[in-house]
Parts: sequence; C-alpha cells; structure tokens
Amino acid sequence: MSRPDWQPDELALRRRRSRRTALVVGVIAVLIYAGFILSGVLAH
Repeated sequence: MSRPDWQPDELALRRRRSRRTALVVGVIAVLIYAGFILSGVLAH
C-alpha cells in the first residue's frame, strides 16, 4: 500500500479536525465522569 501524497493544506485541515474531535470526546468523557460522581454524592 502506498502512502497518499497529502498537500500541506489538507494535512493541516485533517489535524485540526482530529484535534477538535479528540477535544469533543474528552469533554464528553469528563461530563460523564462528573455525572457519575455527582449522582453518587447526591444519592446520599
């Protein structure tokens, strides 16, 4: 399999999109984690 020849603009765009996706997934994970902690605290 040969590597595709990415143009610098395409590569920068892919990096921005992947960074944004990782940030969104991380925020969702933190919100779920905080939700579990709050549900345990508020249940008592």
